[in-house]
Amino acid sequence: MKATGIVRRIDDLGRVVIPKEIRRTLHIRVGEPLEIYVSGDGEVIFRKYSPLGELSNFAVQYAEVLARATGAAVLVSDRDHVITVSGASKKEFVDQRISPAYEQAMENRRVLSSVDAEPILPFAGAPMAATVLAPILAQGDVIGSVSLLGDGQAAQQPGETEIKLVTVAAAFLGRQMEE
Repeated sequence: MKATGIVRRIDDLGRVVIPKEIRRTLHIRVGEPLEIYVSGDGEVIFRKYSPLGELSNFAVQYAEVLARATGAAVLVSDRDHVITVSGASKKEFVDQRISPAYEQAMENRRVLSSVDAEPILPFAGAPMAATVLAPILAQGDVIGSVSLLGDGQAAQQPGETEIKLVTVAAAFLGRQMEE
């Protein structure tokens, strides 16, 4: 593990302040959950917690079914990385850091469609763009997204059915997270 040279004390309530530079570099937002691990060497390790990580097997299956039903590639992400993709190369997509534009589209908390706006690349250099994007909401917080991917051709413009399917998928995954 690489030392950063920053030393912090624990206060009376057991709190540790993580410096702003580290939070900014690791994209840790205010109120975001962190997992705490203790190694055998006595190290305390903080790791960003992804609630969708618990549902990754379920999200994979849902993405596969949705991809078969729509004939388009389907991407499921948390707020930071691509969790799974179906209908496209997993090597190219999985674990890629999502783009700021994609993250902003999620934070808007509404379904985005290429019928209304320009398609958004899920990450820098992505071979396909999101033609429909629906945020996954759990207990009022955005925890990820479900999106259909396409190359932006007119033949691949999403219809009302595809938009509704992605919206239902996001709502369903959000509901699963709440339970």
